[in-house]
Amino acid sequence: MILPYEQTLGDGAIELYNSTDRTALPWQETLIRNIMAVNEEGLFVHTKFGYSLPRRNGKSELIIMRTVYGLLNGEQVLYTAHRTSTSHSAWERICDCLAKTGYTEGEDYKTLKQFGLERIEMLDGSGGRINFRTRSSKGGLGEGYDVLIIDEAQEYTDDQESALKYVVTDSQNPQTIMCGTPPTAVSAGTVFLKLREKTLAGQTPFGGWAEWSVSEKSDPMDKELWYKTNPSLGYVLSERNVISEMGADTIDANIQRLGLWLEYSQKSAISLREWEYLLLKDEKIPDILEPDRYLGIKFGHDGKNVCLGISARTKDSKVFVEAIDCRNAKEGIEWLLPYCRNPKVKEIVIDGASGQNILADAISKEKLKAKVILPKVQEVITANSIFENNIYTQKLRHKGQRALTNAVSNSLKRPIGSGGGFGYKCISDDIEAGLIDCVILSSWRASLEKKEKKVQRVRY
Repeated sequence: MILPYEQTLGDGAIELYNSTDRTALPWQETLIRNIMAVNEEGLFVHTKFGYSLPRRNGKSELIIMRTVYGLLNGEQVLYTAHRTSTSHSAWERICDCLAKTGYTEGEDYKTLKQFGLERIEMLDGSGGRINFRTRSSKGGLGEGYDVLIIDEAQEYTDDQESALKYVVTDSQNPQTIMCGTPPTAVSAGTVFLKLREKTLAGQTPFGGWAEWSVSEKSDPMDKELWYKTNPSLGYVLSERNVISEMGADTIDANIQRLGLWLEYSQKSAISLREWEYLLLKDEKIPDILEPDRYLGIKFGHDGKNVCLGISARTKDSKVFVEAIDCRNAKEGIEWLLPYCRNPKVKEIVIDGASGQNILADAISKEKLKAKVILPKVQEVITANSIFENNIYTQKLRHKGQRALTNAVSNSLKRPIGSGGGFGYKCISDDIEAGLIDCVILSSWRASLEKKEKKVQRVRY
């Protein structure tokens, strides 16, 4: 996703880089030109740019090109990394580039060598400087820069972004660059993923994105895919090295070597594999016990959305769940009432303070036979525990709805109450957790054993 441009400062960065003992690779030249594209006013076309490559392709060399150019042209740069060793290595490489470009420490620039607090500052009065930092939730506060570098961006967290994203606000020509690999099961960050999704969807003004990747899980031993996804293969990366790194974990190989971005989180409380195991693949319609249906309605805690789910018991003693709809709360509650009027609905569970009582009153006025339940905190905790147990004991069934699957497979547990209870939230704010909650509420009631009504007999 590259915005159109006619001019770039990238050629100057390439010339500087090539004046050392390094030589920019063809893909690096193309990408640095895109990153450093400028408009007619000399402002960067991409104020925020992210790029992702498989490991060992030299993605950090783009950062060296960009920061050396900025340093020698009066920009103030903040370079950040997840690990102190990474930021220290970047400082060493930039000092080496300066030396091989003909600049002398003490005469042309000064540097602070303290591990974790490295700094390079030009002495020509241009104001060019680079600070090197390990990211934290407080790093960067109170300081101002023109360029913000986020290396190892797959580890960039929301609280770190809150502390850092404003450090370039006062610049007349700001730029933020994120680079990394697709997140793995141990990656802590979510910001990189969100940037990718929003930029590719055209929702990031002045944003750019580049990646080398496969679009779906593939054979990690396919050499043709190696060359498609590793632009440095044959230059600084060899087939021999790729072969030697291959192990039994094909998912990890797809991420690390083929650049695969998973649509689900490997850190999810409920894995995609666990959820897909409960999928009804053959039956178009599950064999449901008549007539009972159970509705679950969740008003989001932020008051934004309302989600509706339904559950029913099947003849083989399973619980079938579906997410019916999710709408903006501004649409009101009228759309929910036709579902509540269904004579097969036995119970309606409504949770969420933003609309719980309003909907309950509306249902009461309709004088429906369905029982309305406004669950207490302990009952919500119980519902979540039953849902989890139903998954692990394979008592749950579903039809693989995309939105519900996306929510479930990107979920994390969150604490509820003070006694160790839990609920669910989604890893990304762009995924609606209410889709999980509404089926949890409905499946809770469907899971409970129903006592058979006994006919009273009177004997004399």
